Amino acid sequence: MTKTLELVFRNASGKEVTLSLVDPRADLTLAQAQVVMQDIIAKNIFSSTGGDLVQIVEARINSHEVTALA
Repeated sequence: MTKTLELVFRNASGKEVTLSLVDPRADLTLAQAQVVMQDIIAKNIFSSTGGDLVQIVEARINSHEVTALA
């Protein structure tokens, strides 16, 4: 099963922007994710076509299982 951490932000134009990271730590907490997200916003690390990231929307882990047919 593949897990992806999705950090969802709102940009300056009001649209949602998602940053995805593969294989997050199993013990990752919401508080830890929010600290990183706030740091990304404060340091203006990423920009989007709709402008700078300005607000945290949510952090979530997406689990995806792929089974090959034989």
